[in-house]
Amino acid sequence: MKFEVRDRFYLDGEPFKVISGSIHYFRVVPEYWRDRLEKLKALGCNTVETYIPWNMHEPEKGEFRFEGMLDVEGFVRTAQELGLFVILRPSPYICAEWELGGLPPWLLREDGMRFRVYYEPYLKHVREYYEVLMKKLVPLQIDKGGPVIMMQVENEYGSYANDKKYIEWLRDLMRELGVTVPLCTSDGPTFDMLHGGTMDGVLATANFGSRAEEAFGYLQKFRPNTPLMCMEFWIGWFDAWGNDKHMTGDLEGACRDLDKLLELGNVNFYMFEGGTNFGFMNGANYYEKLTPDTASYDYDAILTEDGQITEKYNRFKEIISKYREIPEVKLTAEIKRRDYGKIPVCEKVGLFSVLDDLSSPIESTFPQPMEKLGQSYGYILYHSDLRTEEHLRRLRLHKANDRAQVFVDRKPVITLMDRELLEERELDVGFEQGVPMDILVEDLGRVNFAVRLEEQRKGIEGGVWLNGHWHNGWKQYPLPLDNLSRLDFSKGYEEGLPAFYRFTFDIDEPGDTFLDFEGWGKGAAFVNGVNIGRFWDIGPQRRLYIPGPMLKKGKNEIILFETEGRAGESIALRGEPDIG
Repeated sequence: MKFEVRDRFYLDGEPFKVISGSIHYFRVVPEYWRDRLEKLKALGCNTVETYIPWNMHEPEKGEFRFEGMLDVEGFVRTAQELGLFVILRPSPYICAEWELGGLPPWLLREDGMRFRVYYEPYLKHVREYYEVLMKKLVPLQIDKGGPVIMMQVENEYGSYANDKKYIEWLRDLMRELGVTVPLCTSDGPTFDMLHGGTMDGVLATANFGSRAEEAFGYLQKFRPNTPLMCMEFWIGWFDAWGNDKHMTGDLEGACRDLDKLLELGNVNFYMFEGGTNFGFMNGANYYEKLTPDTASYDYDAILTEDGQITEKYNRFKEIISKYREIPEVKLTAEIKRRDYGKIPVCEKVGLFSVLDDLSSPIESTFPQPMEKLGQSYGYILYHSDLRTEEHLRRLRLHKANDRAQVFVDRKPVITLMDRELLEERELDVGFEQGVPMDILVEDLGRVNFAVRLEEQRKGIEGGVWLNGHWHNGWKQYPLPLDNLSRLDFSKGYEEGLPAFYRFTFDIDEPGDTFLDFEGWGKGAAFVNGVNIGRFWDIGPQRRLYIPGPMLKKGKNEIILFETEGRAGESIALRGEPDIG
């Protein structure tokens, strides 16, 4: 088969209207891929679109992962089995409210690293990644018997830079490595964005969530006689911790815009299903302040975070039916929500008691950020002794990200976040000379958009300014929390301090459920050894999604790492979500 970009899209010489929906395979457990793709086809879509996150596929330099939730080939082949075409967006940078926009944090270990421009050290890493990735993707192209009809070169580049030499290099690299299908870019529908982010020989598409006719009019003026495509039709929005409510879109406006989009051109829904930011993979934004995203990426999408059909689904299906015949699709999966009730804490242990079990200290005269210590995500604890001080009066954590809890003699003193870390703080803390000082710093999720991408080293990079001088002599404990099997719950516990809490429960039938963390403060949750994301009592998200395939018949285990000393007596697994 052959897919062409001319005055419109053509499939084997016949005009073809792309009606697509975004599903990020890395935000959905693979056991549910077929269910979500069946629902996409039943909506009337003929195509599925997905980003490809570099940081997941190459978590450490030269170490590649393409199994389980990262089996992009399996996801694409499942789409093909259902008769769907595929748009792949393997740009090194994806944005997507994803940690560092998909760029791997190990890039930040190199001093002077520059992202997304013609900078040789960066280009070398991109090439070495693409030389592995493209061997997976090239055989999936439509002219080689696969379903992939188009690939993206760079993502919203006009919102970041205008280095044509870089994006043309990236285009040429893809062609060199065997990409033969049409290439595209996607940018906001403005003069600066389109001119900065596009290049010759590559289809320009636009991202927007309203005023479809105006946006398409601008795109048509910019690139006449080419297909009009909205690569991201934003039909919802994402949530950040601290929002007063779950973000939702304007359904009536979206319906009107969808009708106009299909009348004039082609569309990709962003998102068809948002899914979940499992682990520490949520991104963040920084405008007036740091706003880390929630674990849920529900996005007010066409399907809910756990794949349920919505009113939006039914309304959009009616509109799509005006433009193509909707196929009959039998949904083959039976997915149930389950309420397992309350589960009491069965064991608990303090972080300070198990610190040496979870991490080996790295000694340094001055504190170093996570990346310089070989750590990518999670927490890091800095330990020292107040050997030259008699009273703690002033404190500043220089060049620190993102949230720091300070303890003196294992007692909480102050918690600082974002801009609070920049200013010297007045304190009044007395102690006996020589007591320990500990600073627990959390990476809340790296910024994924705009100017701060290269400023995302986590932990303390500058130093600890204490009572008017630099404090030196540190033990640094990286805590990625990927080794909780080492926890010894027989060790000590003290209320009011960071700690681990263990829960066990037996079930006769695994199903989708939602972890209700009411009564708990802040931290991360682990289900049968899998990090399902962060929790935080500031909301708006009040329950964390646990897909049924993460559970097993019989005994299951949940561990909470709670950092605030606000611990409840139990958790609950409920049959309904609560994302605010």
